Amino acid sequence: MAEDSSAQQAESSYFTHEPPPKDLKTNTTLAREFINRHAADNRRVVLVTSGGTTVPLEQQTVRFIDNFSAGTRGATSAEYFLQNGYAVIFLHRQFSLLPYSRHYSHNTRSFLDYMKEEDGRVVVDQQHQEQMLHVLRQYQEAKRDNKLLILSYVTITEYLWNLREVAQLMQPLGPKAMFYLASAVSDFFVPQDRMVEHKIQSNEEFLQSAEASGHGKPPAARTEGRSLVIDLEPVPKFLKQLVDGWAPEAMIVSFKLETDPSILVKKAQYALHKYSHHLVIGNLLLTRKWEVVFVSVLDGEKWIRVPSSRRAKSFSGIHSLVGSADQLAKSDAIEAVRSASDQSGVPQGEPAVEIESLIIPEIESMHTQLIEQAQARTGAS
Repeated sequence: MAEDSSAQQAESSYFTHEPPPKDLKTNTTLAREFINRHAADNRRVVLVTSGGTTVPLEQQTVRFIDNFSAGTRGATSAEYFLQNGYAVIFLHRQFSLLPYSRHYSHNTRSFLDYMKEEDGRVVVDQQHQEQMLHVLRQYQEAKRDNKLLILSYVTITEYLWNLREVAQLMQPLGPKAMFYLASAVSDFFVPQDRMVEHKIQSNEEFLQSAEASGHGKPPAARTEGRSLVIDLEPVPKFLKQLVDGWAPEAMIVSFKLETDPSILVKKAQYALHKYSHHLVIGNLLLTRKWEVVFVSVLDGEKWIRVPSSRRAKSFSGIHSLVGSADQLAKSDAIEAVRSASDQSGVPQGEPAVEIESLIIPEIESMHTQLIEQAQARTGAS
């Protein structure tokens, strides 16, 4: 009870002191219309968050701290959620990867390399037409059916404001709502009332402006001698509020990224018990495209791995492979990863199958179980 009260106080304090983004009202209006439309069609709706978050050091921001993420996991997952019948609200870091366009924007080649001039017209090169047509048709279908809503943020505060508002709008969906939290969220921030207005200058100039401001304590980001000193405050942990208050019936999926394999599962289990949500997907930095571990109350620990790199790439997913990795012995599992590795043991290149094509059908199955359990509790058919 004390923990719940503390979380509520942290939420109230944060959103009282940190101003909402300018486009929040527009985003809220778009999200409300989108959610209501799909609620009327009895369709499942998932909020996919994707990309990093910035921590501005000045109000007129020149310098900032960034949790870098290209948004690959989120953008790829959004496509597979759409293929599995979900309506998707895609809340992403501005200029990070987007569903469908990611196939061409996150590439060592220029997008213009896919095109050529023919009779005074721009056309897609023949060797790329089949794949590009496939992606284009999927994108157009999502647009035609109004199943994809794209919203953006930049800062940690913009992210949290949008997450809270959209989550509360999704509350009437009950168990048919899902949150797939793939953003790389900052753990620390600079409060608005401790942020200087203008660009941080050299020591002498900065001290003059800081003294003239009249604040009782020094700004969080300041120069001392030749050093830049930054005092960051922890971002309140809002996952508990999402579970208990913002959308209490929704399925909630979070991610845990680590570099040390010896603590990955333990950290995922800790997060699951701490926040009491449904699923933590653990992954290691070097092998995140090749394997993940599901940690959940329903199924415990389950590893999912891509098949041999000799398999052809699949856009639709290979359902028969989902969950099969957890049946492997530990030694076999290690060899499965090493088979696609160089001498250092780290997988090289891109896997032949996108691991999200295995992740999303597994999550859909879990979501179905949770919906059925909720219906059984309420006596709904």
